[in-house]
Amino acid sequence: MTLNGWLQILVFLGLIFAVTKPLGVFMTRVFSRERTFLDPVLRPVERLLYRLTGVDESHEMRWTEYATTMLVFSAVSMLVLYLIQRIQGMLPFNPQHLGAVTPEHLAFNTAASFTTNTNWQAYSGETTMSYFTQMAGLAFHNFASAATGIVLGIAFIRGIARRQMNTLGNFWVDFVRCCLWVLLPMCVVGSLFLVSQGVVQNLKPYDTVKLVEPQQVQRVGPDGKGVVDASGKPVMDTVTTQTIAQGPVASQEIIKEWGTNGGGFFNANSAHPFENPTPITNLFEMFCIFAIGAGLTYALGRMTGSPAHGWAVWSAMAILFLAGVTVAYWAEAKGNPLYPATVAQHSSASQPGGNMEGKETRFGIANSALFATVTTDASCGAINGWHDSFTPLGGMVPLVNIMLSEVIFGGVGSGMYGILIYVVLAVFIAGLMVGRTPEYLGKKIEAYDVKMAMLVSLVFPLIILTLTGLSVVKGFGTGGISNPGPHGLTQILYAFTSSAGNNGSAFGGLTVNTLWYDAATGITTLVGRFLMIIPMLAIAGNLAQKKYVPPSLGTFPVTTPLFTLLLISVILILGALTFFPALSLGPILEHLLMNVGKTF
Repeated sequence: MTLNGWLQILVFLGLIFAVTKPLGVFMTRVFSRERTFLDPVLRPVERLLYRLTGVDESHEMRWTEYATTMLVFSAVSMLVLYLIQRIQGMLPFNPQHLGAVTPEHLAFNTAASFTTNTNWQAYSGETTMSYFTQMAGLAFHNFASAATGIVLGIAFIRGIARRQMNTLGNFWVDFVRCCLWVLLPMCVVGSLFLVSQGVVQNLKPYDTVKLVEPQQVQRVGPDGKGVVDASGKPVMDTVTTQTIAQGPVASQEIIKEWGTNGGGFFNANSAHPFENPTPITNLFEMFCIFAIGAGLTYALGRMTGSPAHGWAVWSAMAILFLAGVTVAYWAEAKGNPLYPATVAQHSSASQPGGNMEGKETRFGIANSALFATVTTDASCGAINGWHDSFTPLGGMVPLVNIMLSEVIFGGVGSGMYGILIYVVLAVFIAGLMVGRTPEYLGKKIEAYDVKMAMLVSLVFPLIILTLTGLSVVKGFGTGGISNPGPHGLTQILYAFTSSAGNNGSAFGGLTVNTLWYDAATGITTLVGRFLMIIPMLAIAGNLAQKKYVPPSLGTFPVTTPLFTLLLISVILILGALTFFPALSLGPILEHLLMNVGKTF
């Protein structure tokens, strides 16, 4: 750990702090239908879209209609993405003449993943998806799923702010305004910035270049595994050329970060120099991942009339972020104590220079640990290093971040409504402490609200632990593990946690393009998205109907450091009690065994 590394981390957090209020004010104005500086350009476009689609922008929806509209839109868009993949070979913008995405379960997994803002990728983008699929299919869903998450977060905030009302807004109006005002302007400017830094943006066919020296590489079979002969030796081929993949990268790169999607144009994601070429683009991409989630905390305070509450929530997120990045940075900087004895034959007690395995030298340990923490605090899933190659505790940080429902600034919208669930539970616990009906910003939290909040909290671990348990006892699950022992368990646990949390990052050592993992993780993404949204909207609808209750001496304040501490405690306790046994058998056990000289 170095001073330079810590300064970079603190500068990043300072930038997020600086953008929180202006972006929060802007989003408040957008979703409150107040005038913004973009209205002269975008308002005519918005009206035209409503005329073409028949949307009545004055119509308000109850929470049930809001949820139904969102579900139907998501189902139709998921089906369209599946069909685009299956007929990819007949569609334009396919200079590499890539055929249909096969097998069918991979197309299903990808469609479910991008519809739910997960962007879990069981494929290599540059060898599987045409430019048309990347743009009209995947990039469109990066906008649609991000906008859906944001407007759901706004709907929850409206439920808190409104008094004795039965409606939460209009999904179509919120969705259009989110795309036009919040997502598109930044993506236009951001993509041009990325291009200026060296990120590729074109529609050219891939280039083939001749290598300076021929290379021997292991032949890869149809199953994606290395081919060996009868004696078990690798079958080697001589390679004299290399294919340089390219395409419309910058336009997809910006929305994958700004919308916390995470799906990379290339298999290497943001570790690829065509996606993330410089330290400046690395900082910019991390900034984009956190910006909207941070801005929504201020929007929460402004829309509910309690800016201090928004900052209290922001503070809880910032403290949890700093705790996570500290552990990750420390673990990766310390390195593997077995390295000197097994590789370098040094006498020091730790890996010289820290653990650089799976990391880009242009980013180093500090920015790799920071990126891993940021992308899993939010439901982004973009990576600039291989989480599977982190130390046990360093790799546990991204896993724990997702297990905490990614509420640490969080995914666009999903982080906001996720932490509001924890806020409801924290206020309820505070009410129990003083022996009175809990209140949250003038709304009484009653049995119905707590039941729905607990339903959200229980769906998440239920799907993760059930499918992880099934996978570790059946051959169709263990067959994809690259490392035996506790690390293999962590690989499987991470896959289902990432899918349920709609994150999309992975411990890359697990082979997931199989019928079991494609189907299971695809279903998990749908459960993790939609079965948690419905009870959340039910809470919002119920809160909107309630009368305002003026605060009294017995009201627990939600603007103080004590509330921030209680909120952090509830988040950690729920996560620890639910997942600690699994973590004990995975990364914690691996860490302890590593320190006594055990390898796998």
